Amino acid sequence: MIKILLDECLPKKLIYRIRELDENFFVKTTPDMGWTGLTNGELLAISENEFDVFITSDTNLSFQQTIPSTTLQVILMKAQTNTYDDILPLVKKLQPLIKSPQPGEFIKVE
Repeated sequence: MIKILLDECLPKKLIYRIRELDENFFVKTTPDMGWTGLTNGELLAISENEFDVFITSDTNLSFQQTIPSTTLQVILMKAQTNTYDDILPLVKKLQPLIKSPQPGEFIKVE
């Protein structure tokens, strides 16, 4: 099972589309975990104990955090906006990336 955490800046209903990609994808959001409002550094630190992949649309994350030192694979979903309709087409590109998560890797999906 690959455990995936969606950042609070992404639409919550993306959970269902990501779960549809593979039956081994376990997906939660930061609000589901009670982690709303944590800084990116705090969020990455606490989530690496429970998750393999962190997905966000926060374009500043890679500049603010040292991603190679984390045990998470971090994926940036970069769309025109972070609305469901704009991000949904990018979901299909996630499956091969999430199937073999690489700790400390930062990937941008456009």
